[in-house]
Amino acid sequence: MRHSLPALDATFQITLTGFSFLVLSALLGYICSPHLDTAPPRWVHLAHGLLLFLYQTFDAVDGKQARRTSSSSPLGELFDHGCDALACAFEALALGSTLMCGGWTLCFWVVAAVPFYLATWEHFFTNTLILPTINGPTEGLMLIYVSHLFTFFTGAEWWAQDFRKSLPFFGWIPLPFLSEIEIPLYVLVLILMIVCAVIPTVRSNVSNVQEVVEARKGSMALALAMILPFIVLLAGVAIWCYLSPSSIMRNQPHLLVIGTGFNFGYLVGRMILAHLCDEPKGLKSGMFMSLVFLCFPIANALIAKINDGSPLVDELVLLLLYCAYTGEPEHFHFHTCVLNFTYKI
Repeated sequence: MRHSLPALDATFQITLTGFSFLVLSALLGYICSPHLDTAPPRWVHLAHGLLLFLYQTFDAVDGKQARRTSSSSPLGELFDHGCDALACAFEALALGSTLMCGGWTLCFWVVAAVPFYLATWEHFFTNTLILPTINGPTEGLMLIYVSHLFTFFTGAEWWAQDFRKSLPFFGWIPLPFLSEIEIPLYVLVLILMIVCAVIPTVRSNVSNVQEVVEARKGSMALALAMILPFIVLLAGVAIWCYLSPSSIMRNQPHLLVIGTGFNFGYLVGRMILAHLCDEPKGLKSGMFMSLVFLCFPIANALIAKINDGSPLVDELVLLLLYCAYTGEPEHFHFHTCVLNFTYKI
């Protein structure tokens, strides 16, 4: 495909075009299923699969195009991985539409974000992006768009019903401790992803970083401290969802995932910039800037608990402000400053 692209096509344009496919996919999911708990028309799943395939293709081509046109640069790496970080949120929303999993969509975003952040963290210390033989950017995405295409034939209800109805052979296995519990199939999928993909990947990331840190006689505590902002992000969002008087995880999954995805994109971009600028290893206090806003919705939810469920500020307003704060002033302003500074040089 790269030979069919004009040599003058900017790598940024290819990256941005690929990213726009996932934005369109998430938008389709929102239009057809605003809360991600109703089945969209089946053609939407076909569109999700096709758009994800196009994103994966363009994401693979942009690097080859950069080498072909001799335009590879640290700025290109920052832009490419920044878009990939945001893509985790938009594809999680598309997958939530297909699995009809409602508020559980945030959990699928976490499953995508954890390996991504840890891989970026590992790259910071090893200077090498190490991917296992079976990895998320290739086989992982392939399994997801195959799931989209499969749902075109079965309907989203197949994932949302009890796993024993979707997979009847499980009914032959005696599971007395689960006999009275209805477990949607997407919950089993989530558990399988955590056990078979997330945990082994995280163990590999930590092991590789530990090996490099020990070889350089550095501090593993300082290395692990760089994960702290991401942990604070996950903990802050989890506390907000738990205390939320309006159940934002169930009623506003799109705004919650997009705002958190913007926040995540800023953290990833800041770490990549630290790596490109060869900053000292250790915690970057500037990474907490994007997390400050979470204090307000948590305090608002706590006040609602004290005030018989009545918050000071409507949570929908806070969610919109959350997306605006993490999206415009933080993430895009950060990248704009980097672009302007680079072009001045």
